[in-house]
Amino acid sequence: MVNILRYSRAVWVALILLLIPFTALSDHNGVPHTTTQSVKLLLLGDSLSAAYGLTTDQGWVSLLQNKWNDAQTNIEIINAAISGETSDGGLARLPRLLEQHKPSHLLIQLGGNDGLQGHNVNKLRNNLREMTSLAKSAGITVMIQEMYIPTNYGRRYNQMFTSSFSLVAEEKDVPLVPFFLTEIALNQDLMQRDGIHPNAEAQPMIAEIMRESLEPLLIE
Repeated sequence: MVNILRYSRAVWVALILLLIPFTALSDHNGVPHTTTQSVKLLLLGDSLSAAYGLTTDQGWVSLLQNKWNDAQTNIEIINAAISGETSDGGLARLPRLLEQHKPSHLLIQLGGNDGLQGHNVNKLRNNLREMTSLAKSAGITVMIQEMYIPTNYGRRYNQMFTSSFSLVAEEKDVPLVPFFLTEIALNQDLMQRDGIHPNAEAQPMIAEIMRESLEPLLIE
């Protein structure tokens, strides 16, 4: 009997030791905060992520990186966003970026300029499909950012444009990240004079919105 009790205690101790690393990664709601796994996130985006009209340090991407550095999350953001970039340009640049940086994750934040320039929606969708397939074939986890454009482009075009991102995300079985300007764009005090780009005051808000959206997808 004594031997059995000793054996049982040994089993429980072993189980507790095994569980410690997992519980340490989660808060009381089971949401992870840190990870020992290195995450390299390639952000393929446009001016909304390229700190347009601001310094790089003021942009939400830099602010989010600072948050993750302070939290020791082992997440590195490779910001490949370029002002004026379209899905055509993103697709053309992607192979080189994947080879150069070898990311573990890819966030596609493109399409806004396609819409503003009235590009064919089917071409946009095909570009999103090709970028997603290219990254997934390299074993990279892909996420697509939802995008919106002003309503003055017509109801039909707007609906076709907006639905493109959820359509491709569902088709390719990848997460759809909510558009980060949904509330901010309605507040003129948070936007630059062009009414399209968020100002410096909005950047910390975007960083927090994106932190909440991305962490569950990046930290396992």
